[in-house]
Amino acid sequence: MCATTCDKIENLQRESSMRKGKQNPSGITIRTKPLWKRMLSCWPLYLMLLPAIVYYILICYVPIAGNVLAFKDYSFRKGIWGSPWVGMKYFNMFFSSYDCWRLIRNTLHIGFIKCILEFPFAILLALLLNEIRAEKFKKVTQTITYLPHFLSSVIIVTMLQRILAPNTGVLNQIIKALGGGGDTFFLMQSGYFHRILFTMDIWRNIGWDSIIYLAAISGVDQELYEAASMDGCNRLGQCWHVTLPGIRGTIGLLFIMGVGGLLSSGFEQMWLLRTPGNMAVADTLDVYVVRIGLQNGQFGYASAIGLIQGLVGLVLVVATNSISKKFTEVALW
Repeated sequence: MCATTCDKIENLQRESSMRKGKQNPSGITIRTKPLWKRMLSCWPLYLMLLPAIVYYILICYVPIAGNVLAFKDYSFRKGIWGSPWVGMKYFNMFFSSYDCWRLIRNTLHIGFIKCILEFPFAILLALLLNEIRAEKFKKVTQTITYLPHFLSSVIIVTMLQRILAPNTGVLNQIIKALGGGGDTFFLMQSGYFHRILFTMDIWRNIGWDSIIYLAAISGVDQELYEAASMDGCNRLGQCWHVTLPGIRGTIGLLFIMGVGGLLSSGFEQMWLLRTPGNMAVADTLDVYVVRIGLQNGQFGYASAIGLIQGLVGLVLVVATNSISKKFTEVALW
């Protein structure tokens, strides 16, 4: 019976959008003030936004000029602009190196775990929290789930090392109590690395990521739930036919932006989790760039690899956005 309510729900969503001014049913064009007048009328808000704009310009946009190092043989004495050009030398070096495809494979595996496998868990947690009716319990649960996000990777990895330590670690002691050996060095075995990373990432980020979805769920029109309930939908049916379609746009936008990080595994976390035993799967492009660039002083070579990561991320975002816009009408632009 729930499926028969889809048309009614879509009509209610359309009416709700028109009431909020998103659509103009009469087709009359409403004249608005010029942009500069609207900005002037809200100048305190734009003044508050100014530090964020300055931050992104200085931290995110100005360093883009440094990508020119990927095409230069950098010299401290001559500087960035005075160093000689080398063309595509570093790109050819990377793709012909022994480490190239191993690093790309490891980075894609970890990017797939972080961007694809972990993606639904925050949505699921948000849906579960939304169904809790006891407000105090809901607030406590939400606080507990997003507190790990504020812990640094150093603290989390240190805790993980203590928990997974051979013989003395909590996990090995439990295994020993159940009749096992209790001497497994989990962080030294590559077979456990992806599972450890997945568990650590979920525990740290699931609560924080769910906040956006909870905010989107709070904006779903309550009349849609009432209509679904009158047609016989239970709570699960309302979640499937009302809540998820209501936050479809938010899910789509966050997924599109997340796909751009497939070739970015995160340096700090990977650097701390690397051991001689798991190096075969834990060595990624982010770690390699820092090792080659800062430790070995090959700034041009490291810049070339970083530029490749950025360009691939851009292509993935544009492609995913185009596919999503074509099939679901959800897109960034």
